[in-house]
Amino acid sequence: MRGIVTVLNIPFTDSNHIDIDGLCANVDYAIEAGVAGFLVPALASEVGSLSEIERNAIVKAVVDTSAGRVPIVGGASADTQQLRVHLATDLISLGCSGVLVNMPLSDEGIFERDLAEIAEVGGDFVMLQDWDPVGEGLPIPFIQHLYQSIEQFTWLKIEVIPAGPKYTRVLEATDGRLNVSGGWAVMQMIEALDRGVHVFMPTGMHRIYARTYELFGQGKHDAACKLFEQVLPVLAFSNQRLDISIHFFKRLLHRQGLYATLNVRPPIEPLDGFQERTADALIEGVIALEKSLVAQT
Repeated sequence: MRGIVTVLNIPFTDSNHIDIDGLCANVDYAIEAGVAGFLVPALASEVGSLSEIERNAIVKAVVDTSAGRVPIVGGASADTQQLRVHLATDLISLGCSGVLVNMPLSDEGIFERDLAEIAEVGGDFVMLQDWDPVGEGLPIPFIQHLYQSIEQFTWLKIEVIPAGPKYTRVLEATDGRLNVSGGWAVMQMIEALDRGVHVFMPTGMHRIYARTYELFGQGKHDAACKLFEQVLPVLAFSNQRLDISIHFFKRLLHRQGLYATLNVRPPIEPLDGFQERTADALIEGVIALEKSLVAQT
C-alpha cells in the first residue's frame, strides 16, 4: 500500500443502529476519490461503543463493498492478548488483508511473543500501532528487532510526539524496508512525505489527501504544499480532540450526502454552538475545494 488509507467513521441511523448503506456509500466514494485502502474499526470508528456483532458486520460490509479494489486493514487492538487473537482471527476470516494491533509494552519478551502469535493468525501483514501521546513510544532497537524476527510485521503506524524524527530513525534502522504510516500526526503530511513515509491515515477529505499525495509523488512539491495548506484550518480545528474530529468528519460526510445523520454514540461529547458554526463554515470550504479538484480532472 502507498497513499491514503482512510480510517472509517461509522454512521448511525436515527435509532442508533449501524447505517450499513451510508458506510458502503462512503467506501465507494473514497475509492473513487483515490484512497489506497481502509482501516476499520479503530478509535475514529467509535470502536469502544460497538458490539462484536456490529464490528463484524461493519468489516464484512467494507470488505464486500471494496470487492478487492483496495486492501482492508482490520483493527484488532484490545485490552487482552486473548481478545486480540480472537479479533484478528475474525478479521482475517472476514477478508481483511492484515490487522493493526496496539499493545502495551511492559516486557519485550512477552510483547514479541504476543505479536508473533497474532502474526500466526494469517493475513498478508501485521501493522503495529506505535501509539504514545506523551512520549516517544517503542524503542527503535526493539522495533528493528521485531522487524527482523517476525516475518509478517511489515507495517508500523507511528503516533508519537514528535513523530517526524521517529519516522526517519525507523526508516534508517530498517533500511527503508519497514512500511511506515502516519496517523493522528497527519498535520505533518508534507514533512512526513519529505521524510519518506509511505501511508497516511486520516478519516475524511479523501480527494484532498489523495491529490496531495499524488502531486508530491509527481515531483510537484509546491503544488502539493499549496493544496495541503488550504486544509490546515480544518486540521487545527478537528485535531484538538478525537471527539471533535469524529463530529467534524461525520458532519462533512452528512453534508456530502453520504451519511444520513450526524449521530455519535456515548461517550463522545457533543459540540457546542460555537464549534458547530466553526465546523459548518470549514466544511463549506472543504466541499468547494473538493469540487474544484473534480473540475480539474
